[in-house]
Formats: sequence, structure tokens, C-alpha cells
Amino acid sequence: MGAHRPRRPAPLGPGPLTPSRVARVLPDEPAIDRAFDYLVPDSVGPVEVGDVVRISLHGRRVGGWVLDADAAPPPGVTLRPLAKRSGLGPPPEVIDLASWAAWRWAGRRATFLRTASPPTVVPRRPRRADSGPPVAIPADELVTSALDARQAVLRLPPAADVFPVVLAAAARGQALVVAPSVATARHLALRLRRAGIDAAIHPRDWARAAAGTTVVGARAAAWAPAPDLACVVVVDEHDEAHQEERAPTWSARDVAIERARRAGVPCVLTSPAPSLEALGWGRLVAPSRGTERGGWPILDVIDRRHDDPVKAGLWSERLVPRLRGDGTVLCVLNRTGRARLSACVACGELARCARCEAAVVHQPDGTLACRRCDAERPALCLACGATRLKHLRVGVTRAREELEALLGEPVVEVTGATADRELPSARVYVGTEAVLHQVPSAQVVAFLDIDQELVAPRYRAAEQAMGLLVRAARVVGARAGGGRLVVQTRLPRHEVLDAVLKADPGRLAAADDARRRALRFPPHAALAEVSGAAAGALIEALGRPLGIDVLGPDESGRWLLRAADHQVLADALAATPRPAGRLRVAVDPPRV
Repeated sequence: MGAHRPRRPAPLGPGPLTPSRVARVLPDEPAIDRAFDYLVPDSVGPVEVGDVVRISLHGRRVGGWVLDADAAPPPGVTLRPLAKRSGLGPPPEVIDLASWAAWRWAGRRATFLRTASPPTVVPRRPRRADSGPPVAIPADELVTSALDARQAVLRLPPAADVFPVVLAAAARGQALVVAPSVATARHLALRLRRAGIDAAIHPRDWARAAAGTTVVGARAAAWAPAPDLACVVVVDEHDEAHQEERAPTWSARDVAIERARRAGVPCVLTSPAPSLEALGWGRLVAPSRGTERGGWPILDVIDRRHDDPVKAGLWSERLVPRLRGDGTVLCVLNRTGRARLSACVACGELARCARCEAAVVHQPDGTLACRRCDAERPALCLACGATRLKHLRVGVTRAREELEALLGEPVVEVTGATADRELPSARVYVGTEAVLHQVPSAQVVAFLDIDQELVAPRYRAAEQAMGLLVRAARVVGARAGGGRLVVQTRLPRHEVLDAVLKADPGRLAAADDARRRALRFPPHAALAEVSGAAAGALIEALGRPLGIDVLGPDESGRWLLRAADHQVLADALAATPRPAGRLRVAVDPPRV
């Protein structure tokens, strides 16, 4: 973000203190990205770079981080004293990393330092762990090859166990392991402890990580303290959970990569279907074709190209027999509610809003509602007045009702709203992709409308659809277990389905890379989405700098910035002053 000059502090008046040192402090305030100089009185004691302190700022007591423990104050100015030293904060290398991240994702340093700070007060520096020499743990040739490559993308099939990679990394010294979820991180840490290697779970065990213990955690673990860092592992680097949804939209994968580069240690990214960004960064290491094929389940593709789109409905004749049986069945449909698209049975006219002409959805009380303008009306056709409407795109609630009638047994509905509740016991579940996270195993996973994912209007649609199929493949297990993936589609030759059918993710990567290169989408360009009430003001202040394409605004007032690489994009955003007002700058937006 460039140099940050301290603002000239307000004088205290008579009776100035005579300190031995001056600390430069960044306040923990989201709207402030400037450092201020403060005295370090004897009552506070010595402070170090990264320490969490309390300061007086504009008449309020706020927290902050020490950026420089021995700063040179401006001459002729009486400085205010630090109010308190609270405890340890991010180490100096993480302070520097936060400055880089603020530039890379057009954010504030305080956002990243808050993530990097301990959740509770750590009053003093923990005693350095006596780890001794590296642990002699045998690793297979594939894992050793990935670790020795230093910048490696390890492509493991969905059924493969990632723990040998984590164990081999921890055996080399303090490892930093970033997992896609808290549950996965805890499971890996528990297995490390059972293998005789001490492991800290971030952020709960922040102090143990600061002492040099191998640290495992979800996204925020990329910022964990690691004084003796020897290796970095990012599990399932393709998973969108690694990217922060709130601005700044930083990626734990990219932070981990940069951290390993600065420390000069190996970094391994694992994934059954690596992203194009990962493939462009490191050397691909993959198992033999036989091993990889055995780690993917069987895929049944139900071709619906010749089915009538209105009369056939959601359940094809070839799907229902696959749902009957003794094993657990999961049906995935990423549409909530009863129906998202309906048509008149008499004249075929789509059911639309009388006010704004958007598609209307069915309400539980039988009426139709518009999600765009909130208008409601009775369930009848505006063209001919008929009252019978055919559901063309049903939601999970309607799908559950239809499936119960087809199978003659109870079906449980699963959505994000059921995440905190215990699910009723059943053989068949239907829901959004949340069902793949809430039901741990099944014999069959059926995607009722995979085309919704394949042709989604997002440049990462193919990768995101592949991620869903990877998750489903882990639910049903390896090919030898007999589990099956079933997809209903009108695109049976789509590269995503072809890659899963042949257990070769490289087929998708080649096709998707060519398409994105032609369209100038990442990783062949850098993108930033600008939205909010002040978006127009930021675009005006930005102007038309060399190397930046300014696209927009769209109907919702959002702008898109595109550059050849992140260096050009980040420099342009860093040089543009932020206007007052609500503003969101999302670098690397995953859903564009």
C-alpha cells in the first residue's frame, strides 16, 4: 500500500514525559490505515514489534499493533504515552505479510492483523518448543517427490487420504497446515498427535504455535505464528472455503504460498482437481493412472437431451430405479423452495411478474411471488387465465414432496438452514449442496440438475461444478466400494463430466484453460469487482490508467476492473484514494 507516514500527534501540554523509546502503532480501526507515534513509559515496560497495545486516539481508548518499537519521532512534538501493553501479537514477518496482503487485495492492514492476532491475551513470549531433530517417518515416493519439489501441486483422487502428506511435512519440522474446514483441521491435528507429533489447532492454540509447534487450522491458520517454519501444506486448495467472502477477499492459499516463498520453505497444495491458478504456480505431481482411477467412484450419466423439457419433469425414468434399494441416497438440487420456474399447462406461457416481468416462485400458501420486486399474485396464467401451472424448475421442498410420492417412503430435506440441527434418520435425503456436508456417507449421490452448475453464468462455473462432484465422490467413496455418482444432464459430453467419467481432471483443466485464455479471465488476467454507493466515485478517481480495463456499470451498479496481472491491478488500486461512503472492492471475485 506504499509508505504510511505517521500523522502529526496532538501535543499533551505541560509536563512532557521523557521516555527511552517511541513506538509506532497502527490502530485497530477499520477506517484508519495510518500509524501514530507514542511514548513507551516505564510503567508499560518494553514493547516489541507485533505487540498488542492500547492507545488513546481522538479521545477514545482503542487497541493497536506495534509496527516499530524504536521509531524516530517527529522533532518538536510532545507525544502521548501508550496506555497499556496487552500482550503478544503477530510476529514481525506476519506484520510484513499483512502489508503485502493489504496491497494485493486492496484492503486495510488492520483487517489482516486482527486475523493474525491471538483470540485471547498472550502476556509473554512462550518458551520455544524443544522439537529436537526431524522425526524419521517413512513417506511414499509420491509425497517425497512433492515435498522435494518445493512448489508442488499434489493431485490426489477424492478417496485418497491426505494425512500422509501432512505427517511427512510435520516430520520435517514446524509445519503450517491450512485445511478447508475447522472439522478437517481438528481431525488432522488429532491424527498427528496420535502419531506422536505435537500439533496446535489454530486459533485456540495460538501460543503453542508461537512456540514452534506444528499448527493446523482452517483459513485463518495462514496467519498463524510459525517461528521455525519448515513446510507449508494447503489441503484442497480448490475449495472456495479458502477465500474470504467479505472484503478484502483474501485467499488462504495465496497467503500460504507467499509465506512459504518468503521463508524459503517447501509448499505443497493438494487437490483432486487443482485450480488453474495452482497449476500455473507449481509442478504437478500425480499418482499412476490406475491409482487415480481407483480413487474415483463410478459415474452414471443420464442423457436427457431427448426428454421433453416441459412434460418430463425432474425425475427421469432411468433415475428412479437407481434411487430404490437399501443404501443411503442423496439427491442434490441447488434450488431452495418449491418452484423457481413454472409454465401454464394450457398455453405454455412462463409464469412471470405482472409488474416487472421477472420469473415468479411458488409460495407455501399457493400464491406466486416475485423475488425482484416482492409483488405477489394468485397462481394463474396472465396470458390465458388458466389456473394449472407446470413446475419446470422445482426447488428442494417440491422435490422432496415428489420423491416421497415416487418412492413411497419418507424423504428428509436438507439445506443450509438445517446445518445446526440433527437430521432425522432416513434412507433418502434431498437438498442443496449442504446435504453433501451434513450426511457423511451414502451409496448413491444423484445430481438432479447438474446443468444448472455446468452452464452457470460464472467464469469459474466448470471448476465449481467439479468441486461439487469431488465432494460427492468423497461421500460415496472409491470405485471398489461400489458407490455411484448419478447425474441428469443435457450436456453428456461436457468436459467436467468427461473428466470425472475418465477419472482424469487434466481433461477439464486443458479445456477450461483454453476458454479462459480466450476470454481473458483469471489466471490469464486479474479482476476486481467494485460495488456500493461510492463505487462510481472510486472509478472516477481511478480514471483510465494504462493496463486497466474498466467495465461497467451493470444494472446493479457494479464495475469490473481487469488487468494483465495482479501487480498492475494492485498498484492502480493502491494509488487511488478511497472516497467516503459505502464501498466494496473484491479482488479475485469467485462468482463473477
